[in-house]
Amino acid sequence: MELTGAVSGSIGASNQGLLWSKWRIPLLGSRSNHKRGGVSVGVGRSVGLMRASRRIAGLVVNASAGEAETETLVVERPGVGDFKVLAGRPLPFGATACEDGVNFSIYSGGAEVATLCLFTLSDLKENRITEQISLDPVVNKTGDVWHVFLQGEFKDLLYGYKFDGKFCPEEGHYYDDSRIILDPYAKAVMSREDYGVLGLGGENWPQMAGMVPVSDDEFDWEGDLPLHLPQKDLVIYEMHVRGFTKHDSSKADFPGTYVGVTEKLDYFKELGINCIELMPCQEFNEMEYFGHNIIMEGNKVNFWGYSTVNYFSPMIRYSSAGMSNCGRDAINEFKTLVREAHKRGIEVVLDVVFNHTAEGNENGPILSFRGADNRTYYMVAPKGEFYNYSGCGNTLNCNHPVVRQFIVDCLRYWVIEMHVDGFRFDLASILTRSSSLWDSINVYGKPKEGDMLSTGSPLGNPPLIDMISNDPILRDVKLIAEAWDAGGLYQVGQFPHWTVWSEWNGQYRDIVRQFIKGTNGFSGAFAQCLCGSPNLYQGGGRKPWNSINFICAHDGFTLADLVTFNNKYNLSNGEDNRDGENHNLSWNCGEEGEFAGISVRRLRRRQMRNFFLCLMVSQGVPMIYMGDEYGHSKGGNNNTYCHDNYLNYFRWDRKEDSSSDFYRFCRLMTKFRSECESLGLADFPTGDRLQWHGHHPGAPDWSKTSRFVAFSMMDSVKQELYIAFNTSHLPVTVSLPERPGYIWEPLVDTSKPSPYDFLTDDVPDKPTAIKQYAGFLHSNFYPMLSYSSIILILRPDA
Repeated sequence: MELTGAVSGSIGASNQGLLWSKWRIPLLGSRSNHKRGGVSVGVGRSVGLMRASRRIAGLVVNASAGEAETETLVVERPGVGDFKVLAGRPLPFGATACEDGVNFSIYSGGAEVATLCLFTLSDLKENRITEQISLDPVVNKTGDVWHVFLQGEFKDLLYGYKFDGKFCPEEGHYYDDSRIILDPYAKAVMSREDYGVLGLGGENWPQMAGMVPVSDDEFDWEGDLPLHLPQKDLVIYEMHVRGFTKHDSSKADFPGTYVGVTEKLDYFKELGINCIELMPCQEFNEMEYFGHNIIMEGNKVNFWGYSTVNYFSPMIRYSSAGMSNCGRDAINEFKTLVREAHKRGIEVVLDVVFNHTAEGNENGPILSFRGADNRTYYMVAPKGEFYNYSGCGNTLNCNHPVVRQFIVDCLRYWVIEMHVDGFRFDLASILTRSSSLWDSINVYGKPKEGDMLSTGSPLGNPPLIDMISNDPILRDVKLIAEAWDAGGLYQVGQFPHWTVWSEWNGQYRDIVRQFIKGTNGFSGAFAQCLCGSPNLYQGGGRKPWNSINFICAHDGFTLADLVTFNNKYNLSNGEDNRDGENHNLSWNCGEEGEFAGISVRRLRRRQMRNFFLCLMVSQGVPMIYMGDEYGHSKGGNNNTYCHDNYLNYFRWDRKEDSSSDFYRFCRLMTKFRSECESLGLADFPTGDRLQWHGHHPGAPDWSKTSRFVAFSMMDSVKQELYIAFNTSHLPVTVSLPERPGYIWEPLVDTSKPSPYDFLTDDVPDKPTAIKQYAGFLHSNFYPMLSYSSIILILRPDA
């Protein structure tokens, strides 16, 4: 997530004035007088463990007689059944279903009083607690962990906690027993059922609660096992669950849901995709900064979802089932998506946001982590201010022992229980920063000479990354870092990796954009990109597949807008065009905007083909952004985070449109890449396989004014490929390498109109099209127009 923007608006009354900011927030948030309080919650019946005598591990000790007897508290709940309250166990964290009940466990280092709150779904909707159980710090607390075991039947119940203790924002403490907080380990979150609809009384932050699990909740995986596709063979598709099928043209039975994506899985096979990267679908509140958009019809919402409320729970409003069965059906919909993707040979990677949460800065709501233990979960300065390396108000305290264990537990859950194949870590450089009150004793258990690191300092061997990289479960899945953050820590090529981490290669994006649009001085850097960026990864022991190559992503211009606009047009975001990246490295091909002359429109389509061809012939792992394959435009808006509308919806009608010749080109290019052994190498190419050329064979031009790069590549399937890029405004005639007994045959020429841009066997008059170049090819020449690229294949000379 490249967080670029200014304040986009206040969130709502219940948020106590929290402002959503995506860039220009100082690293330390300003302090304010935070008054205790909040929306009152009606209480049903209160049940407490009365401390008439000392309790030890579930026993009542009679101090006068010295006798011990087993103690149980029986609670009658009309209409639901009876249950018994026992001491419980501190591990595992969260609510864990057992054979005869449920164990509840939650970390809170500074709370003095803890209460478990139970809800029926109907009571939750009315902001009413069904039951509350006070926890005894002698019986129900081990170290800093509160726990209790409830014996009985708990189907269709929800839960949360209340903690009381010091409320002193100046010291970083936010214990407030008027707030019911969400368990960070909750597996499904109930609050609002319908996407984009406010809660009771117009609340955009209605009360939330976690699902109480049951032991007989089973899902039929039908023998599903991890695919373990070699990363070098991946073609990744970054997509949005809701946006993919929400448009009417999708004709999905359940548009905008996990089921909708499942309905469309065969599309990915058609396009040549074998890995889908889902933009955030862990529980978030799309109404976080809800407000009317005066520029466009409708309202602003948190569409992208980079503001997590709970990390274990799939986004409930992305399911067709909504809150039915207390969220279990939503979990099963997500599992079905993964299972059915695997049946088609498609892996599923989650975009996870472990750099900040939806609780914002000191003015933000108390939802979960803040109310449980603010100083543990967040980077907090000595006087209570929040460090803001995320640009979103707070920074998760990732390298604190409790927090890093939480993150590892969460990742394991998604791999083991949900069968996902890997993770893309948003603003991953934050995961390498030292925790609050950093010291080596806290992290390593012993002092370390010269340990003078302060909060947020980059760590050479961050404990969290170490844990993930060497975890027996996690080291075997795809781990992808967005190796920068909003605090200026840029680690592309230098992210601590233990050889298992890949990176979104932001340098690839920037260099390719500049070379393809004809900027001088990038021919040598462009050649590095084609080889998988060995300048970034080879020295650290990594391989080409550690580079995730991309031209466009959810941040910034789409591919069509990249060749249409020189400037951003973000007024529809309601921020006076101040948000979004200003440095786009785009080129409008001569005229600004969508309405341009025929020659400009032709050049734009050519440039789009050039970009896509480059992506498919580069070593490393290509990543395509949803909709780029048919030329989706957002009208020049490069920061559509707040739009639940056509700007972010996949347009199936345009993809199907006969004029969408670009989709054909993309589909054929991904297929061609998969057929070539040489375009997804396990190691960096050497001179035994690859030879560089210029306008003449074996004479590459790496000068600052060069706008031509060509290379030939030995391929065990295709025999040999010749690939060239002419990004000059002038045409050239290229002299080709001589291969006695063979002739170069054109396959791809981006300067040609469809279908002659990619000569498949079903192209009408293909022999005639090839014969037009026979005179050139027999003389080992090929004419290239300006701003074009080609792929030639070696054939026996008949």
